[in-house]
Amino acid sequence: MKNIIKSYADFDIHRKIGALIKKHSENSQDIRDVVNSAINWPHIHTILDLGCGYGWFEERLEGKFDYIMGIDCHPSNEQAFLSITMPLARTSVFVTRYLPSPIDVPADFFDLVASAYSLYFFPEVLPVVKRVLKPEGIFLVITHSEAMLEEGEMFFQFDNLRKVIQNFSAENGVEILSTYFTDITIIDYYNNIIFNKEEKEDLEQYIDFKKEFIAKDVDHEVVKTTMLCELDRRGILRFNKNDRIFLASK
Repeated sequence: MKNIIKSYADFDIHRKIGALIKKHSENSQDIRDVVNSAINWPHIHTILDLGCGYGWFEERLEGKFDYIMGIDCHPSNEQAFLSITMPLARTSVFVTRYLPSPIDVPADFFDLVASAYSLYFFPEVLPVVKRVLKPEGIFLVITHSEAMLEEGEMFFQFDNLRKVIQNFSAENGVEILSTYFTDITIIDYYNNIIFNKEEKEDLEQYIDFKKEFIAKDVDHEVVKTTMLCELDRRGILRFNKNDRIFLASK
């Protein structure tokens, strides 16, 4: 797990892969825009971002907030996160910390707690989220579907990666959240990532980025060779990229 988390430390690579995914996505709408249209932003003044990385979620925010806190285990993300959030908030804070752990704010403090593609690393943080979230606040989670592994599992067994995703996935998210939250709304985001035959280099970069995710199951070079051969044979490859948005409150 720690090697997977470590792969989130390089800000430049994450921005590059984000652009690559956008380029090859069948769904042209940014999932953050879907989220933004579902939230009543005038009521959001204080934000906590769990596993914030370089500030991917905040990149699409507009308006002015009182307080934004990002928590991430990689100090290398601090400068990028603050460069994005300081223009958005009167006070912007980056905390270097592994989750789950206590969060040093009073109870009922945040209007919005967000966890974008990160909660499967630390689902044990949910009692802490419930404590720091205001009674009328929103807990936002964006996560993957377990079906994202289907294409690769035609050739390989990704047992360890599946265990990570199953810590909190589109399929089991409601069940996990319902232990702590009473009002849960789901929004599905349907997407495929498509690579054509002439886009081998992009596919290689995408699989290289997933290296640490699959390392415990199979050598990523073997995966890369296999999938490039499949791309040659078929002329096009589609990878499931369906995600789910959860909006929960106490």
